[in-house]
Amino acid sequence: MKTAHKTRSEMIAETRAKLIAAGRKAFATVGYTNASMDDFTAEAGLTRGALYHHFGDKKGLFESVLAQIDQEMSSRLDAISAKAKTRWQGFLDENIGYVEMALEPEIQRIVLRDGPAVLGDPAQWPNANACISAITRNLAALKEEGVIRDIDPEAMARLISGASLYAAQWIANSDDPGATSKKAVKAFRGLMEGLLVDGKRAS
Repeated sequence: MKTAHKTRSEMIAETRAKLIAAGRKAFATVGYTNASMDDFTAEAGLTRGALYHHFGDKKGLFESVLAQIDQEMSSRLDAISAKAKTRWQGFLDENIGYVEMALEPEIQRIVLRDGPAVLGDPAQWPNANACISAITRNLAALKEEGVIRDIDPEAMARLISGASLYAAQWIANSDDPGATSKKAVKAFRGLMEGLLVDGKRAS
């Protein structure tokens, strides 16, 4: 029986996946600054030339690692939202879920600490506009349903996004992330519930 040969596109995808996996492990373990290109190319069984070819440099690899983690976070948050009985509860749970993810070591280091240091303001990252758009759509629907107050959906989406990011970074950089998370989540929940029309409660 003949062994199927991998196509060029399959080989490229495999090489990229190996480098991203090795980079992700290094960035999560020792951080961006201390991660050595030689270490994670060796981990992947590849050359430094392969890394340059596919990602340009260490920063390019870091961007791809962060994008992968961001996609995983989005999928997890979508699943949290989908379990809720109401649109409001799903919206609340999803946003609080993001803040609570700041307790996870890999997200703490790569997304919330090294991410801004290496790539700059998270509000300018490629995924930022999609996130704002999703929150805006949810708020517009909740407003239409009479669940929340008469606010400008986009303006509030940007405020919620900023508050959740700041809360997550506070947790990630805290000496006691667990205790900080409890305070941040309680305050953030109160902030969100202030949007509700009088008499409405999350349920």
